[in-house]
Amino acid sequence: MGTKKTAGAKRSAGAKAEHGISRRGLLIGAAVTAVGTAALAREKLEHAWWRLPGVEKPRKPGELDYARAQWTAASPANWRRADRPADYAIDRVVIHVTQGSFRGAVRVFQDPGHGAAAHYVVRKDGHVTQMIRELDVAFHAGNKSYNERSVGIEHEGFVDRPQDFTAAMYEASARLSAAICGRHRIPVDRTHIIGHVEVPGTDHTDPGPHWDWDRYIELVRAAGAR
Repeated sequence: MGTKKTAGAKRSAGAKAEHGISRRGLLIGAAVTAVGTAALAREKLEHAWWRLPGVEKPRKPGELDYARAQWTAASPANWRRADRPADYAIDRVVIHVTQGSFRGAVRVFQDPGHGAAAHYVVRKDGHVTQMIRELDVAFHAGNKSYNERSVGIEHEGFVDRPQDFTAAMYEASARLSAAICGRHRIPVDRTHIIGHVEVPGTDHTDPGPHWDWDRYIELVRAAGAR
């Protein structure tokens, strides 16, 4: 009888031990899940500060990030508020070509039904228009992650017309890119200054084969040095 009682006691103790480990595991798992959920919630909150009632980052109508630009506001439907680089680090400049005129690009970026817009548009004569603040996320790259981390620059013209890419345009755009890279500490190279065609998942081909990347990067570096 003593042996049977001892064996029963061992089985009972073992069952309790197993039950205790299971409970501890569940509690630890629940704690980890809670911490993870809280971290995700905090991250979402940091990235969505503008959605909180009564919270608005101070902004001035027509305020420019680039002093040489002229302000023309894009439709709010073609971008979303953010607090970059506090919520999303900016580490790319994306080069676009409008496949049309400067005026046409500005017009469609003001159209709420268009669904896309870039931060800047550069005309053939070198004139620069800013349409979205750099702190906000423009819908320009066709890739959510790249939109959040980049500044988009459109250039007037067509990808199959090398004559559209004038010296004035290259120089003005290079000064703009240099200013953006300087503000956000973006390296001036082909890894960080890219074409729309290089954005993952895009079906665009701009700036196309006639865009002179060697010339452009050299101009950006020279402008940054000045």
